[in-house]
Amino acid sequence: MESQLDYHTALAWLEWQVELGADEAIGETPVDRFALSEPAPVAAAAPAAAPVVKPDDIDPVVEARQAAKRAGSLEALRAEMEAFPHCDLRRGARSFVFSDGNPAARLMIVGEAPGRDEDIQGKPFVGRAGQLLDRMFDAIGMGRAHPDAERALYITNILPWRPPQNRDPSPAEMAMMLPFVSRHIELAAPEVVVLMGNISCDGLLGRRGITRLRGQWQEVLGRPALPMFHPAYLLRQPAKKRETWADLLALKARLAQ
Repeated sequence: MESQLDYHTALAWLEWQVELGADEAIGETPVDRFALSEPAPVAAAAPAAAPVVKPDDIDPVVEARQAAKRAGSLEALRAEMEAFPHCDLRRGARSFVFSDGNPAARLMIVGEAPGRDEDIQGKPFVGRAGQLLDRMFDAIGMGRAHPDAERALYITNILPWRPPQNRDPSPAEMAMMLPFVSRHIELAAPEVVVLMGNISCDGLLGRRGITRLRGQWQEVLGRPALPMFHPAYLLRQPAKKRETWADLLALKARLAQ
């Protein structure tokens, strides 16, 4: 009976303490907080360590700008681009596709990205679309293999690696390659630039809509630029060759000035 009274008494004391706000058991003996010494001063916080740069913190566009700026020649630019580690397209591509033709040419063509044949051969515009491009410019007396720089072509692409299944480049892929493309144009220093297709217009003009842009002279890095239908589009839409012929004649007249 006495143990039962002790139990109920202890329970009553516990309930009373809970009502007073005690919600945690700290020790078996009470602590006189007033008898404690003054709290020790808080030590000054140590200076924060410099943040560790992780791979995820790297901005590929900034890295590309720095790499492109370092290149003082086309050979150096090619080396910088080929060593650029941040574009995942390089992992699935067979070849790095830099350029073709005569770097001293007055006319520089900027296409979109390598396709299957370009990925195999390591040169831009060598498939069916490339063969059509050669015929197009041969009709106005120009070609990538022409010995005269006045009539030669210099050809490159927005991307140097083939996207899987020939898909369009993503905005991130284009953004990290554009500093290299701009530097490529600066180093080659052509008099006129031809933008072949929507991707090159999007990259260097910031606009799409090739059916509206084609035949309308623009400016790229201080140079006259003419948007044209991509030869691959002309293979699917042969009726558009009429507009392309008009663009070629306009291009020929511009170069004759």
